[in-house]
Amino acid sequence: MTSRKTLYLANPYGFSTQAREGPLVALVRALEALDIEVWEPFARNNQIDKAVAGWAYRVGQADLQDVRKADGLFAVVNGCPPDEGVMVELGMAIALGKPVFLFRDDFRTCTDSEAYPLNLMVFSGLPQMGWEAAWYTSIEEIDDPGKALVRWMEGTLP
Repeated sequence: MTSRKTLYLANPYGFSTQAREGPLVALVRALEALDIEVWEPFARNNQIDKAVAGWAYRVGQADLQDVRKADGLFAVVNGCPPDEGVMVELGMAIALGKPVFLFRDDFRTCTDSEAYPLNLMVFSGLPQMGWEAAWYTSIEEIDDPGKALVRWMEGTLP
């Protein structure tokens, strides 16, 4: 019996009730429809009593451990610049050699590169050629068999 792949969902949606109840739910459902075990940090690690000293450190360490243990990372990179916590989690995943997938349904560009719509370092965990396969601009693309996430799930991603 093979276990399901785990995917850490780096995102800023948990800070807003509206985003938590809207886009976050839709994104988690789309990922789970691929039979992925989604590790969403706000659901997993934010049940900490913020009145107790050291709560922020414990949240950060729990998120770090989840990034380490997850099979891959799916990062919501909306904003100009994207959320700094998401960027740290993305950097950790890249440093750990995890497969990374980027989601941006924000039409703005914030870059000085003609090749990439964001700071070039955001793309350093993707292949030089064909990086677009790991770049998602809508929830509807998540189950696209030509994109990297489905190929990763099938074990056919190089």
